[in-house]
Amino acid sequence: MSGTEEATAVRQTSDVTLPDHLVSRVADRLPYTEFDSPDEYVAFVLEEVLYHVEEDTDEEAFDTDEQAEVEERLESLGYLGE
Repeated sequence: MSGTEEATAVRQTSDVTLPDHLVSRVADRLPYTEFDSPDEYVAFVLEEVLYHVEEDTDEEAFDTDEQAEVEERLESLGYLGE
């Protein structure tokens, strides 16, 4: 993504409703961070969480051959019907 595209992507936003107690907790942490608003902090945390979840999911995904091997093994152990 080019710098212009990235800047445009950052400016496009949507509203998300969060429980007040979470917003309060985020606001309490702001003085200890580099963020100026709860919105910035939440966006950063969400990006980080999604990055790690997506990375873990990609690493754990089976390809078709691996799926077939697992199914054959489970069948040989009697867990799957023939």
